[in-house]
Amino acid sequence: MEKNRMLKSFCSRLVAIERKSLLTKESYRQEISFFLDYLENEKISIENADADVLSSYLAARRDIYKIDSRSAAKAISALRSFFRFAMDERLVSDNPAAVIECPKRRVKLPDVMDREIIEVLLDTIDKESFLGARDRCLFELIYSAGLRVSEAAGLNIKDVDIEGGTAKVTGKGNKERLVLFGQEAAKNIKSYLYETRAHLAGKTNKSDALFIGRNGKRLSRKGIWKNYAKWASLAGTSSRLHTLRHSFATSMLEGGADLRTVQELLGHANLSTTQIYTHVNTSVLRENHKRFLPKLSAHKNAGHI
Repeated sequence: MEKNRMLKSFCSRLVAIERKSLLTKESYRQEISFFLDYLENEKISIENADADVLSSYLAARRDIYKIDSRSAAKAISALRSFFRFAMDERLVSDNPAAVIECPKRRVKLPDVMDREIIEVLLDTIDKESFLGARDRCLFELIYSAGLRVSEAAGLNIKDVDIEGGTAKVTGKGNKERLVLFGQEAAKNIKSYLYETRAHLAGKTNKSDALFIGRNGKRLSRKGIWKNYAKWASLAGTSSRLHTLRHSFATSMLEGGADLRTVQELLGHANLSTTQIYTHVNTSVLRENHKRFLPKLSAHKNAGHI
């Protein structure tokens, strides 16, 4: 089967049968394109691509592209999906990627911001301008509800219940969930809808999107990232937008929320994904332990004669 036609059929299967997201489909397509180019350069046919060949390919990816363990794990997942497809197409008789072990991923603690820093960031935004008022509302909501940037960008007006303090968002895998937001976020949404958004939309615009740009069209993820970077720089922080979501999760746990509740609010499919925030709590405890234990020891030593 010719390469482009094979990739097209593979991608169709990813969406129709494996129910992968469009982002995952594109990521897998790129990985398998690399793999097919590798086979061609090494003059190896797909049916002869055994586990040793796959291991050599992954080693080449690490050497040439310097991919880390997380990217290597994604590459293996893409290969497993591809060979399932190849088996269905009777191009191979088995799945050599099934015996390739995924590398152990190092647990990288998410970056978080203190509430004080978040307040400085939000207060830096110029609410007197229409775009500034929109951004204040947007970033307050992302933090208050723990949203992903794609979820915030995809919100429609009808998805938000201001009085109830809830919003219906579409997360990964097109899964819908209900999120909660606080009174401050509700106040900003109300002000944005009845004042700011009407100005940005103009008289003829009929977009259903909650957050729109100066052209009246839905604000893109790239546009949201760009705007956040501008305000973060002015506030003197190098934090990324996703840090607001991490900070939400950490604040919830530190406030006494249980893991299952935070899992539901964040839209995590597995509890193990949410558990990483307990490591953040532990790191805070360790920091406090280091700060205060020496003082305690000094106090005890002072009492000895």
